[in-house]
Amino acid sequence: MNNILKFCIEKGVLLDKATFDFFSQFDETIAKDIIEKFSVLKEKVINKNSLSKNFDKIQNLIENKKVVEKIKVNFGISFEILRESYVPEKEKKEEVNELGNLKILMSVPNISKKIEPMDFVHYFRLRFNEIKNMLKERKELDNLTSINKISEKRQAVSAIGIVFDKRVSKNKNILLDIEDLTGRTRVLVSKDKKDVYEKAKNILPDDILAIRGFGDKEIIFANDIIYPDAMLSERTRLDRDESVAFISDTHVGSNNFLENNFLKFIKWINGETGDESQREEAKKIKYLLITGDTIDGVGVFPGQEDLLKIKDIKEQYKKLAEFLEMIRKDVKIVLCPGQHDGVRVAEPQPLIGAYYGEALHKIENVILVSNPALVEIKNAGGKRGVKILMYHGASLNSFINEIDSLRLENAHKNPTRVVREILKRRHLSSMHSAVTYIPNTKKDYLVISEVPDVINTADLHRTDVESYNGILMICSSCWQSTTPFEEKVGNIPDPCKVPVLNLKTGKVKILDFSSEDEEKKENISVGDGK
Repeated sequence: MNNILKFCIEKGVLLDKATFDFFSQFDETIAKDIIEKFSVLKEKVINKNSLSKNFDKIQNLIENKKVVEKIKVNFGISFEILRESYVPEKEKKEEVNELGNLKILMSVPNISKKIEPMDFVHYFRLRFNEIKNMLKERKELDNLTSINKISEKRQAVSAIGIVFDKRVSKNKNILLDIEDLTGRTRVLVSKDKKDVYEKAKNILPDDILAIRGFGDKEIIFANDIIYPDAMLSERTRLDRDESVAFISDTHVGSNNFLENNFLKFIKWINGETGDESQREEAKKIKYLLITGDTIDGVGVFPGQEDLLKIKDIKEQYKKLAEFLEMIRKDVKIVLCPGQHDGVRVAEPQPLIGAYYGEALHKIENVILVSNPALVEIKNAGGKRGVKILMYHGASLNSFINEIDSLRLENAHKNPTRVVREILKRRHLSSMHSAVTYIPNTKKDYLVISEVPDVINTADLHRTDVESYNGILMICSSCWQSTTPFEEKVGNIPDPCKVPVLNLKTGKVKILDFSSEDEEKKENISVGDGK
């Protein structure tokens, strides 16, 4: 490799040790070609950071695509760059917003623009104003006023603000700094007001909430804390006897993918196995929602290559498409991405593009949507249908880490406890640092603007079904056995469980495909779905 080092000196480029070792795998001609292409970019050092930063340019300069894939895998780079672009128009599947009785109410468009600091300001203002309008409808907020108009004289007052800071005083009271678009004030939550204090313990930075209390422009003594909260007086039912099944986290391409179990599920949904009653139940399933992490991806984390059975993203999607094509064609499949899919990690994530997911774009009964997405299964006669909010759930772990009660109660085993906190805030990722996100200056698509009948999340690899304020929470299982990372952090997945919601009766059944024999256990999770 001395010739490579000499070539680098000639081109004025330095290699770090990891890159030098990596180039040693290749023929000298290939290594020189990469260095030659890289030197054109006027970078002085070739390392993981510079490769990641310039990857969109490099992948179009290097003809050997296997080398490009090796760069991704070797350096553990999770590339968001142009996974949705560089796709010829003729390869793109036209976005489908309606298929039979299934309608896509919200799928976030992929808008590419340079992000500037003021975009974050506009983004938070949009979020604040939308959630403030939700809170203003709460009847218990008497004497509601903006912060700059709070009187200097102490009196009953209500204010809506975003949490700027939270701390505990020497006397164990909780102090909040909240602000609106007019100013900032301090809120004291006394430890003696136990109900309010318990609410305050779960407050996160950037929560938007209302304070009802007594005070002046310097400080408000809280008597109540009010979240925007999502609630339904009555959940919509379908006028026909149809069902929807929920799966996620298939992780096709992983060594840990439970292929045989997934094939058992496909045989069942096709009505090929089970007793007569089970076959009848299977025939009622007309919709299948797949909520992210459909493939294991490539370069998602360092060393992932050792855990992959299929080491090419396109091939992973081809394999996934093979499975989905086995499913009977009268089942409409809605698929959104997750962190492992071939799209950017930043939320909202766009639908899976044709560059990597071309095989999915060719399946007629598959609708690709963004993460998050809102779908409706329509009723006859233009009546309101059943609305389902799909969100993969990258923020769930952050909620668990930041809220003591969730962490101490090991909410990883009961994901619906986390989803309650999401619904309470009317935001899928309320805390600024919870997930990587794109600050859209027209709308915050992570706000739960319209209350759904069902919210479906994933990511934690465990099935859980509960109801909250009339909203059905369904957390999907996975099709991957315990990974080394999960073993390290003590997360125990519960794979191969499929919640099935009867849209007419509201009942939920959880089917278990984890056993080796052909019979599947069937459990009632929520009964009538109340």
